[in-house]
Amino acid sequence: MISLGIAFALSNILVDDAYLDMIEASDLKRIVSFLASDELKGRNTPSPGLDMAADFIAAEFKRFGVKPGNGDSYFQLAEWTRGKKADQKEMGATVRNVIGIIPGSDPILAKQYVVVSGHYDHLGEQKLTDINANADRIYNGANDDGSGTAGVVEIARALAGEKPKRTIILVTWFGEEKGLVGSTYYVNHPIFPLKDTIANINLEQIGRTDDLEGPRVNAGSLTGFNFSSIGTTFAAVGKKMGTEISGHPTSSASFFGRSDNVSFARFGIPAHTLCTAFEYPDYHKVSDHFEKLDYENMAKIVKVSAATLLEIANAAGKPTWNKDEPGAARYIAAAEKLAGG
Repeated sequence: MISLGIAFALSNILVDDAYLDMIEASDLKRIVSFLASDELKGRNTPSPGLDMAADFIAAEFKRFGVKPGNGDSYFQLAEWTRGKKADQKEMGATVRNVIGIIPGSDPILAKQYVVVSGHYDHLGEQKLTDINANADRIYNGANDDGSGTAGVVEIARALAGEKPKRTIILVTWFGEEKGLVGSTYYVNHPIFPLKDTIANINLEQIGRTDDLEGPRVNAGSLTGFNFSSIGTTFAAVGKKMGTEISGHPTSSASFFGRSDNVSFARFGIPAHTLCTAFEYPDYHKVSDHFEKLDYENMAKIVKVSAATLLEIANAAGKPTWNKDEPGAARYIAAAEKLAGG
């Protein structure tokens, strides 16, 4: 890590790294340990535990001086209308995306937006049966996606005092585990114009290094790595900071449509999800506990994410889709439609 006060050159600009020292492993652990505590009972959408998580995230944004993202509110409200007949008690509940902003400083570029996000919901609890009556039934979701949510919150803390040229939007989504519902709701009811939204960096599963294929230490994987110029930017920033950001030979493409980034990509906005382990031993199990995360490594990933985010926010140009990548073709078509509409 580069010491306090020394500047390092990214691909286009010079960034002082003082803000990166605000991203701390201990604070990431504090956030994840609350979100993944039994008190929140797995943060199902909708549930009281999910509401507690939303209130916590909003309070953190406010404490750090991040401005509300929806007028004078940190919440985008939606009515929950999904579910089977057995879940009718959930119907009509209010669910919330949590949104904060760091306003842009450039008179022209401030009206363009860069989104960093993660989903704060998880799977709730196993249904009570005679077999599990005395067992752990709570899907705590520490890595999925308490880790990504903590990353967004910590980036808010680090960048709150910065003056990016473009406006940075910080969002945590409800309902990802139910089918990307919160991010889908946002792009269908955008608070900030989609045509002026230039990128989305989504953080998911950034705390575990015990990938089923082998340890992933001081390294991150980007979904759709070759789909847009964001992959190149991430890799360049990571290299300068001593952390490898790359694509996986198969999982980068196959996982591209499995997280909230794809909600933006479907509208033609370059968007990717960053993770450390695509698959790990406790994925979607009640054993996904906060004690199993590598917070020192997680802090490195969050620092690279914050620096990349700021690089995109300050760059002269916008991220672009890769026309030579077949997997990006549908998103290029969507971008052309968005620009023309």
